[in-house]
Amino acid sequence: MSWMTRLVAMVAPVLLAVGATAVSSAAAPDFTGIDGGGQAAQWTATQDGPQPYSDIRPELGVPITMSDGTVLKGDIFHPAQGDRATTDRTPTILMVTAYTRTGFNIGQALLKIPGVEQVLAPLIGSVNLAGTALEGVTDLTRLADSGLAQAALGDWKLVRGGYRVMIVDARGTGNSQGEWGMWGPREQQDTSELIDWITKQPWSDGTVGMTGISYSGLNQIQAAAHHPPGLKAIFPLEASADIAASLLNGGSLVAPAAPWQLAINLAKFVPDVESLLAGKFDPATELRWLTDRLASPLSQMDLMASAYLSTDTTHLSQKAKDFFTDDSPARRALAPDAATIDVPTFLVGGWFDAFARDETDTFDKIPLPPTQKKIIMGDGYHSGAGVGGFGHPGYPPRLDVLQRAWFDKWLKGIDNGIDHYSPVTVKQQGGAWSAPGSFPRDGMSYHRRYLTDAPTGTTRTALHDGSLSGQSPQDTTDLTVSLGAAVLCSRDAAQASFGITSILVGCTQDSQIRESNALTFTSPPVTEPTQISGPIAVHLNTVHEATDGFWSATLNDVAPDGQSRALSLGQLMSSLRAIDDTKSTRSPNGDYTDPHYYIDLGRREPTVPGQPITLDIGLIPTDAVLQPGHRLRVDVFAGNVPAGIPPTPLLLDSGLRPEHLRLDPTAPSWINIPTDRPLPE
Repeated sequence: MSWMTRLVAMVAPVLLAVGATAVSSAAAPDFTGIDGGGQAAQWTATQDGPQPYSDIRPELGVPITMSDGTVLKGDIFHPAQGDRATTDRTPTILMVTAYTRTGFNIGQALLKIPGVEQVLAPLIGSVNLAGTALEGVTDLTRLADSGLAQAALGDWKLVRGGYRVMIVDARGTGNSQGEWGMWGPREQQDTSELIDWITKQPWSDGTVGMTGISYSGLNQIQAAAHHPPGLKAIFPLEASADIAASLLNGGSLVAPAAPWQLAINLAKFVPDVESLLAGKFDPATELRWLTDRLASPLSQMDLMASAYLSTDTTHLSQKAKDFFTDDSPARRALAPDAATIDVPTFLVGGWFDAFARDETDTFDKIPLPPTQKKIIMGDGYHSGAGVGGFGHPGYPPRLDVLQRAWFDKWLKGIDNGIDHYSPVTVKQQGGAWSAPGSFPRDGMSYHRRYLTDAPTGTTRTALHDGSLSGQSPQDTTDLTVSLGAAVLCSRDAAQASFGITSILVGCTQDSQIRESNALTFTSPPVTEPTQISGPIAVHLNTVHEATDGFWSATLNDVAPDGQSRALSLGQLMSSLRAIDDTKSTRSPNGDYTDPHYYIDLGRREPTVPGQPITLDIGLIPTDAVLQPGHRLRVDVFAGNVPAGIPPTPLLLDSGLRPEHLRLDPTAPSWINIPTDRPLPE
C-alpha cells in the first residue's frame, strides 16, 4: 500500500466525522434566548435607524375588483424620495381588516406626530402602579412602548424601510362593496385574489407578507392555508386556526360577539372620505356600496339574534343551525388546516387571549422547521396579549422590531439571524419570560389528581373546601353548586371583556371572591419549583336537575397567604359534551388531555335528571410554575354567565338549576395535568 493510500485511510474517518458534526450542527441550529441575544441590537437599529427611503406617498381609495365584480377599497403606502414615489419594485405587506382602514391610518398618523413615539410612548410605558389598587392599569400602560401599536396598525416605518404597505377593507366592511362574510369562504377567496393583484402591479417584486391583529391575524392564517403563490411570510397577532373553537367556547358563545359585530356594522356606513380627498370619488361605485349596505345593514347579527331570541333549537335560523353543525361549510371555513401552512409564520398570543384555546396548537401543527415558525405567548388578554415591557431588559424585543426582522428575512432574503430567534418564547405564569424551545416543555408527564371532599383549611371564602389527592375518595358524596354573581369578579370575565376588566386586580389576580360560588379542591404545598406545561383536562362526574347544564372550571395557583390566581380555565354545556376523538388527545393512561367537542346540535345529548354523567372539560393550555409553598387548586362552578352566554334554548333547558358534583370512589372526578414532577399526595 503506497504512503498516499495509507494517509487517505487514516484521514478519511476523521474528515467524515468532522463532516457529520457539521451536518448535525446545521440540522440543529443554535437559538437565541428571549431577548434575541447580540442580534437584537441590529434588529432594533434597522427599525429605528436611517432608512433607505426618506418619505411616504399614500395612494388612497384604490378600487380593486374581485372576480365576481365586487369592488374592495384599499390604501397603498409607497416608499418615496422627497415628494416622488419610488418606481423601485418592492415587497408588499398586506393587511385585510373589518375595522375600516381609515381608523388604522389615523392611528399610524397619530404615532408619527413628533414626540409621540420618542417621548410620550416611553413615558406612558414607564408608569408603574404596582402595589396599588390600580396595579392592573400598569399592564395596559406598559403596552405603549412595546411596539404593539405599530405592528398592529400596519407600521409605516416598513414603508421607509423599502416595503409597500396595503390596507384593505374586507368585503362588506368599511368602504368595500358586498356583504360582510366574517372569515367566510368568499372573504378567503378575496384575500387570495388581493395577493394575486398585488403581484401583478408594476411596483411589486412579486412577494407579499401579511400582518395584523385579531381579525387581520385570523385572515392571515386562512390565507396561508390557501397557498396563494405570492404569499411568502405572515406575522399574525392574537390569532389561531380554529376560530370556531374560540367563538363557540364549549357551546357558549363569546360574550362580546354581539357588540363587536354591531360596531363593525355601524362603521361600514361611514362614507369613503379618503376617495373624496384623493379625487377618486366615483358615484356609480359609491351607489353600489350604499345599495349593499342597505341590503344587509346588520350582517352576521341575524345569527346572534336567532341564537338568543329563539326559545327552542327547532326555531333557529338556518344560518344559526349551520353555525352549530360541525361539518357545515360555515364551520369548515372557520377551521383552516394549519398542517398545510408552508410559509414562515410568527405567532403572538396570550394565555388569556380570546383565541388562546388554539394558539399553541396552531403553532405545533404548522409543519415547518423551528427556523421558519415562532410563537410568543404572554400572560395577557386580547387587549395586548401580555406583551407590555417588550424592548426592555428581561423581555423579548419590541414587536415592531421582530416584525421588521421577520419580513426582512423572508421577503428580502436578508441574513439577519431572526430565523435563530427562540422558536417558543413564553411568559411562565408564576415565573419569568423564558425560551423553553418547545411547547409543551420537555420533561412533562401527565398526572391524575382526584377531587375529594377532605377539607384542607386553605380557603376562607369557598362554597366547599376539598382536596386534590393521589387517591380517589373513600365515600360517595354529592356537592351542590349554583350560578352566582361572583363570576363578574374573575379572570373568565376579564378574558371575555378582552382584558378591559383586568384592571380590577382584586378579581383577576385573586379568585377568592369568585370562589364564594365554587367547589374548591386544593393540593398539599409543593416543596420545590414545579412546572406545568401543556393542555389540561378536568373529568367530572355530574348529576343534573334538568335536561341540560353549564359547567366551568379553573386551575389555580394558591400562595401561602391564600391568594388564589387562575392559571387556566374552561367551560362546557352538558348536552354538547360529545367529543371528536379524531381531533382530541389523550395521555398514555387514556385520560383526555385536550378534548375537542363537536359543538353540534345534531349530536346533542340531553341530560337525564338524577342520572350521573361524566364531562371532560378542556382547559386552555398554559405554562406555569408553582413555587415552593404554593398549592394547586381546581375550582368547579355552575355556569359562567356572563363570561360565556349559551344560546337561549340551551339555557332554558338548563333552567339555571343547581348542579351536583358526585364524588364517587367507583366513578371519581379528577384533573389530568402535565408537570415536570409528581404533585405531592
